[in-house]
Amino acid sequence: MTYSEIGRRIYEEHGASKPFLPLQPEDLVRTQRDAYDVQDHYVRLINDQGRGIGYKIGLTSARMQKMCSIDSPVAGVVFADRVFQSGVHLKRHQFGRLGVEFEIGVRIGRDLDASEGPFTRETIEAAVDGVCAAVEVVDDRSADYSLLNALSLIADNSWNAGIILGEWRHEWPALEDLKGSVSLDGTEIDSGYGRDVLGHPFTPLAWLANHLVERGGGLKAGDIVLTGSLVTTKFPKESGSFHYTLDGLGTVDFEVED
Repeated sequence: MTYSEIGRRIYEEHGASKPFLPLQPEDLVRTQRDAYDVQDHYVRLINDQGRGIGYKIGLTSARMQKMCSIDSPVAGVVFADRVFQSGVHLKRHQFGRLGVEFEIGVRIGRDLDASEGPFTRETIEAAVDGVCAAVEVVDDRSADYSLLNALSLIADNSWNAGIILGEWRHEWPALEDLKGSVSLDGTEIDSGYGRDVLGHPFTPLAWLANHLVERGGGLKAGDIVLTGSLVTTKFPKESGSFHYTLDGLGTVDFEVED
């Protein structure tokens, strides 16, 4: 089976609301490069419905890597028709299994040329023109995490199902020191810090910039990037109101409905 055919199979599995299944040995997807090739084909099919507007970076904290038993970041494409603003209502029945992740979002202010690389946390900061509190919406389609591997996750666009954005800030405090707190129906359920994502959220951003250059692309002006969850994924089992606060930066509110 070609990578194009595997990408179509994943696309059709989503359309038929089938549970997530990891890649099989006969798929011959052996490296992350192979897995991103599959992702590219899958993303092209989604592009018929909405254009790419940015990226998500996953597994950038020790807690998330432990949860998924994967020790390196992964990336996926975010689509314009899946970008929501604070206050959105999410319907659980529209997902195989809805998950929400609480992050720091960034917006790129200018195109990044490959000649500027390799990018570092320090050099990438000059290209950022906005930062906000953000939530990633994921759909793991009821995956069995004991069978999960990085290649299968990457091929499935790293499970991105949308993002929820707070207000953009053009100036920001030290991001590594920001505390992010997550509340459900008025009760705090978890918290983390900006430093929990590889020490600073601009570190995974630099990783993404270098990854895209290796793939023959690059970050562009206006791209929105979510830099990884400060806490482990939350899977709402019933209706509820979520409130996410990044101290000194902003908030995101959203409702989950059955």
